Amino acid sequence: MHNAYEVIAGARGFPPLEVYRNIKMVVFDVDGVLTDGRIIHDSHGAESKFFNVRDGAGITFLIKADMPVAFLTGRSSSVVDIRAAELNIPPGRVKQGAKVKLPVFMQLLAENGIRPVETAYIGDDIIDIPVLQVAGLTCCPADAYPEVIGECHVVACANSGQGAVRAIIEHFLKSRQDGSWERAIERYLGRA
Repeated sequence: MHNAYEVIAGARGFPPLEVYRNIKMVVFDVDGVLTDGRIIHDSHGAESKFFNVRDGAGITFLIKADMPVAFLTGRSSSVVDIRAAELNIPPGRVKQGAKVKLPVFMQLLAENGIRPVETAYIGDDIIDIPVLQVAGLTCCPADAYPEVIGECHVVACANSGQGAVRAIIEHFLKSRQDGSWERAIERYLGRA
């Protein structure tokens, strides 16, 4: 049995070392990846989402390892802007309301001078499949839609919003075998 901080190879299998080392940006879907997929509306229409603090720490590790991070979501919510700001993700790399994700993904990459093969993408549902088909490293949580798992190199053993993102990030940084993980942790702990 696997623990929540492990990953397994998806249908596409773990890629070779050079794929991990060629990644220049990590792009996350939000609902069903960074959250458990629940959306709560109170009687005043205010929206709430559940984010996992350990997933947030993982995103901070990416940033500490000098890896740009972006959010790409089909919904629009001020909660996403707030979470992105907490994690120091620039507003220009937070793309919301992308009902058809591939064109917005391509625009995001063009704005940052990055090719699709140089991105890692983490998604969970059918809307993510076109992006998963062009990204260099593809990942998902354990409870992703089966067709999404079929497009992924890496599948977290944890479900969405329950540490899946953290497991994927740790796997990614360690798999680069270039000191990314160690650099991230040293900076995170204030030692570098």
